[in-house]
Amino acid sequence: MNKRHFSSFLLDWYQENKRELPWRKTKDPYKIWLSEVLLQQTRVKQGLPYYLNFVKKFPTVKKLAQSSEKIVLRLWQGLGYYSRARNLHRCAKIISEDFNGRFPQTVDELKELPGIGDYTAAAIASLAFHQPTAVVDGNVFRVLARLFGVEHNISSPAGKKYFFELANSLIPYDQPGEFNQAMMEFGAVHCTPRNPKCGECVFFRQCIASQTESQRLFPVKTKSKQRKQRYFNYFVIRSGKKTWMQPRQEKDIWQSLYEFYLIESNSPAGDARAIQLFRKKTGLHDACLLGNSLQIRQVLSHQEIFGKFYEMKTTGKKLSGRGLINGKFCSEEEIEKLAKPGLITQYLKSVVEG
Repeated sequence: MNKRHFSSFLLDWYQENKRELPWRKTKDPYKIWLSEVLLQQTRVKQGLPYYLNFVKKFPTVKKLAQSSEKIVLRLWQGLGYYSRARNLHRCAKIISEDFNGRFPQTVDELKELPGIGDYTAAAIASLAFHQPTAVVDGNVFRVLARLFGVEHNISSPAGKKYFFELANSLIPYDQPGEFNQAMMEFGAVHCTPRNPKCGECVFFRQCIASQTESQRLFPVKTKSKQRKQRYFNYFVIRSGKKTWMQPRQEKDIWQSLYEFYLIESNSPAGDARAIQLFRKKTGLHDACLLGNSLQIRQVLSHQEIFGKFYEMKTTGKKLSGRGLINGKFCSEEEIEKLAKPGLITQYLKSVVEG
């Protein structure tokens, strides 16, 4: 396929079919960076309200830097991958303090900042600063693999290098930002993982996957590892109308987010065993179970969490048992304002809905 014709056809398609999204109407690197970070592992429909809320709360990178991490995490709640939110805040502080609120303009400089890798750096550099560097994400992998019949494994370093070089060989130097937007949009709404719109595609006759009816085979990717299964026994400790909440100490998922008292087990513990462990670990021998336990499952990218919730009543106003760290009894209004894992939010919602 002629590379010049490819970019020309793609850009024409983009002008006719692109979605109107707020970050496409600006060259502000802050808003472009914000949109790219928010939309990682997130669909546009889900991420758009978060983007609008962040821009309203923090209209500039300096405003974001001046905020507390606690407020950033609360605004981020529901998107998951909370390390992205922490890196977002750290990066904003560095740009505000070390760069006087101005983003670096080159890919290499941008990649020195926390949370900014190849993809995000290329997006900012090309969309905000007109740098001719290709953005390569899942959509771009799929489009290029199908069009050119590329059988390189996108999970391998060699495969990623090949696609990056191919994408950069196609990018027009006079419209790098538009080209990158067009590539991502084409993969997102036209050359989709399932049911791509091949019959109405501008590349129908040139696309190798379409001509060989092998769309489902591209891109080539090794199967991901089986998700790790974890069993979280949560104890919802009630005292009057308040509930015990504490920040998560473990340095893995959900670090610093607020949760109920937790005992993690290697396998399903069973109600009697779980309550026995709770009383032994906390010393709250007077605590009694209210009603039946409730189980909620949450699937993360590499983990599957089985959460079991036990509502416990205690007469204690202050708790100091083992594992009860830096926590406090909170009212419903206070809990609402805390940054919490999605699993905790699901439980609270289920209790309200009955």
